[in-house]
Amino acid sequence: MTAPAPTTLRPTDLRSTREAILDSAGVLAIAGAGTAADWGGELRPVDAVLDTTGLTGVITHNPGDMTVSVNAGTPLRELICELAPHGQHVSFDAARVAGGATVGGLVATADAGPSALVYGSLRDLVIGATVVLADGTVARTGGHVIKNVAGYDIAKLIHGSYGTLGVLVEVVLRLHPVPRRTATVALDCPLTEAAEHARRVLDGPYEPVALEWRSDSDGSGSGPAATEAGRLLVRVEGTEDALGGRVQRLREALGSVAVEAEDEEWAAHAARVRGGTGRAVLRIGALPSALPGLLAALPGAATPDAALTVGLGTGVATAALPADAGAIESAHNAVHAAGGTSVLRARPAGFGGPAWGPPPSALAVLTSVKTALDPDGRLGPGRFYPWM
Repeated sequence: MTAPAPTTLRPTDLRSTREAILDSAGVLAIAGAGTAADWGGELRPVDAVLDTTGLTGVITHNPGDMTVSVNAGTPLRELICELAPHGQHVSFDAARVAGGATVGGLVATADAGPSALVYGSLRDLVIGATVVLADGTVARTGGHVIKNVAGYDIAKLIHGSYGTLGVLVEVVLRLHPVPRRTATVALDCPLTEAAEHARRVLDGPYEPVALEWRSDSDGSGSGPAATEAGRLLVRVEGTEDALGGRVQRLREALGSVAVEAEDEEWAAHAARVRGGTGRAVLRIGALPSALPGLLAALPGAATPDAALTVGLGTGVATAALPADAGAIESAHNAVHAAGGTSVLRARPAGFGGPAWGPPPSALAVLTSVKTALDPDGRLGPGRFYPWM
């Protein structure tokens, strides 16, 4: 017998979010724009889906304090457009933003982009949050406290929780001035050479705001192996008067073949991050110095069938690999053995490979937090399988 389709709940404010949780029975999934619906563990059957896309709009913008309070279902690209006339923005450039990813969804999946090198992830940019827990409790951090939940910093806990701890309703973000000018210097080179250039740039007076390498290969199986050819991208920001000289010095440091590139280079980088059709995409975090060797050793990564991006300053990489369950499991194990972390970000329909690698040393803490905030296991079942 076919199970009934889950009920869809679409609240539009804090009160209706709380009422939706209290009035529903059974287990819940939290959904936003759907740009990361297949990230993490595969969601088990649920009784209802709480759709946050009705929670939109700016609540309060304080230009003088450079902060904004926004409903969590607001697409970040819309928020950026609204802030632009004030000369301010959220310094965050994850690949999903162009696809309509919401503020809450980006927080919940711990996504980040190249500018995290300087500005950090949303974990660093979120300075307050309002969350509704599975029992209807409203918890706030960074503002007036309705209930201090056993001393937890809810905003930090929700970051990377994949909808398993609570429903993020409102977010307070730290803003930055829109830079007067940006420029990108590009250099074609293999990954090992890019790592050497990155060390030189980071050790010098160049102040990059993003330092990334992407493979020429797109995972289609044509062209050079993924680690053997690619493009190093270095983005800098500054004033109109000063940036030209900085770009010239950066080009000199990288060698005569380095060129000033167009902003479209970052769109191509974002396409690599998202991965191609039919590929399993791993997000990998490790010491920047360890990433080149680690990626070269991953099953299938050093072939034309893979597509790579490597944050040579942040230590965050993405690897779009052939969707082979055994190879993905081996990749998780290799990352864990190197002291890194990995999670499956995207997968073909029906792919049964593991979303997570071996359990982390902090699993007992994670389980305790889940038990404290969602003792009945109502939220996001399966997202952290097989850990819990």
